Amino acid sequence: MRSIFAIVTAALIGLAQAAWADTEVTFYYPIAVGGPLTKVIDGYAADFEKSNPGVKVKPIYAGNYDDARIKALAALKAGQPAQISVLFSIDIYELLEQDVIMAWDDVATSADDKAWIKSFYPALMLNGTYKNKVYGIPFQRSTIVMYWNKDAFKEAGLDPNKPPANWDEMTRMAGKLVKKDASGNVQRWGVEVPSTGYAYWMFQAFARQNGQDLMNRDGNQTNYANPDVIAALQYWRDLGAKYKVMPEGTVEWGTLRQAFTEGKTAIMWHTTGNLTAVRDQAKFPFGVAMLPAAKQRGSPTGGGNFYLFKKTTPEERKAALAFVKFMTAPERAADWSMATGYVATSPAAYDTPKLKDYAAGFPPALVARDQFQYATPELSTFQTGRVRKLLDDAIQASLTGQKQPADALKAAQAEADKLLKPYR
Repeated sequence: MRSIFAIVTAALIGLAQAAWADTEVTFYYPIAVGGPLTKVIDGYAADFEKSNPGVKVKPIYAGNYDDARIKALAALKAGQPAQISVLFSIDIYELLEQDVIMAWDDVATSADDKAWIKSFYPALMLNGTYKNKVYGIPFQRSTIVMYWNKDAFKEAGLDPNKPPANWDEMTRMAGKLVKKDASGNVQRWGVEVPSTGYAYWMFQAFARQNGQDLMNRDGNQTNYANPDVIAALQYWRDLGAKYKVMPEGTVEWGTLRQAFTEGKTAIMWHTTGNLTAVRDQAKFPFGVAMLPAAKQRGSPTGGGNFYLFKKTTPEERKAALAFVKFMTAPERAADWSMATGYVATSPAAYDTPKLKDYAAGFPPALVARDQFQYATPELSTFQTGRVRKLLDDAIQASLTGQKQPADALKAAQAEADKLLKPYR
């Protein structure tokens, strides 16, 4: 005979499932790193559906971050269903300005829900919080890390287990790591930092290391023309133009990982989200370290958050909340981190046996997390796209020699001031 407790429990579960029976959760998501990750996402969605009868989850791979934002917003305007999406953590101001998202606090109201919101690393919540309301739940998050080829270090007479800890060491070591053929053509660069795709993100690391952040916490002020910021861009340019340890001009984000695994550069800065792909493809021993310091160490956080759209029914919001809690649960966060290299988003994930065992056998998996102590939120302001483009253009103009860093950044700051003045 079934106990009264069991009967009541079954009835409650039935009521809960009835509340979202025949509910569909559609979400757009980007992939900006290597690996067959759409299959992983599809697998998570299928697992959720098995344990939540009546809820259909429809993941839609949308390209890179910009593609995902454009497609999700276009779907909303066209009246097509999209209850949630994984979008750039820095898209928060644009989404708020368009009045399309709602705070997770408004649907995550139980004690369990509130504890869940507080379970993530604080460094990952900064880009998703506005006026004490949480709009972005961390999912595929990262910091920039430094990968180095240990065989190349040995060949250059360097200690393969000692990566550069500061800019001076990186410049000196990179000089020894440059390899040329008999005709003087470079066969291997000392260091490469990507300057297309997410140039502002890489530059934010240089600026942070030189003691400056690029924006304030209210999203209405940039700091592009600070002398330390200008010096940071000058150093980036000098790596190619003066020290000749990096290609002059731009370095492609999309092909740099392959260049590293093919031995064409000895050191690269890149997202930790590429860690698993590098591990799978590199035919040589490699190391992963925090980025080097100037006045201090530093890296911006990066990556994508889950957002909840306003045009949703109460049933869809409940189902969406359950799905996002499922996707960010410690076991799933640990699994996603191992599949990609992204940071697991909560301390509880690092306490799972699977991630403990994985990190014990592969210590580079912990570097991005340990770098949180030096991290700063990713560049995000009102008018984010336009303000960010001003900086991207200034970086490109400097690295390609079209403008001096000081001139480019001062001009970008002047234009950013015009855009952000109404928000002060």
